[in-house]
Amino acid sequence: MRTAPETGRPDRQARAVRLGPRSVVALLLVSAVGVAAFGWPLLAGPSSQVSAHAQDAPWLFAGLLVLLVGVVAAAVSDGGVGPKAVAMLGVLAATGAALRPIGAGTAGIEPMFFLMVLSGRVLGSGFGFVLGSVTMFASALLTGGVGPWMPFQMLSMGWFTMGAGLLPGPDRLRGRAEVLMLAAYGFLAAFAYGTVMNLAGWPFLDSLSSSVAFQAGAPLHENLVRFLAYCLATSLGWDLGRAALTVVLTVTVGPALLRALRRATRRAAFEAPVTFEGTEP
Repeated sequence: MRTAPETGRPDRQARAVRLGPRSVVALLLVSAVGVAAFGWPLLAGPSSQVSAHAQDAPWLFAGLLVLLVGVVAAAVSDGGVGPKAVAMLGVLAATGAALRPIGAGTAGIEPMFFLMVLSGRVLGSGFGFVLGSVTMFASALLTGGVGPWMPFQMLSMGWFTMGAGLLPGPDRLRGRAEVLMLAAYGFLAAFAYGTVMNLAGWPFLDSLSSSVAFQAGAPLHENLVRFLAYCLATSLGWDLGRAALTVVLTVTVGPALLRALRRATRRAAFEAPVTFEGTEP
């Protein structure tokens, strides 16, 4: 049995927040819709038109936002996210939203990403998805960044945080090995986040003025080459900055923050039933 290094007493494992069946169904549904919303340019047939999708963009915005809210509502109604977990969600989401404007996205200086990685690792994939989505929503309200891109950011951040909760060894891997694994995940996932978000705007470039724009009806491999060139030309610097900062913060601040999150999770005892002791007459 592991012991807490500061006390020598048995160390109770911090259990991740588990979501109920309705929450899982809602999460799978919104993820499937999100994949279609992001990937339609590469999956659509030759007869598809960008203009037709552009007219549907407001409906896609509304639909994704409703589905994301549905995931949070289902998590609360299932009981997986109870009052204690909601409090933890609020604290972490507020912290992440406050961290995001620090760099204002300059050169990828976005410190909220490392907090999402560590939180998803400790609190689990389902809670991580909810946390990532809510944090991005709160930060958009805080910075005035509300627009058709917001549901895409919420979904991408939800996937980003959820992925940390799916990493191996949540109950066994500790110490330097865990920190290095989280740093490596944060580095790769930071690039993945930027790449996925590029898909949200890339199809709407003017194809007549750019050689890297989406070409409706072009073969898949041609559009993939164009998209890769678009990512290299427009977002590589930001993605590299985001990835590097995530690694640095994970390695330096990560061990202390992981201990704090696990301590708070153990004390909250999310899955413990609430009981009231009767008083003797």
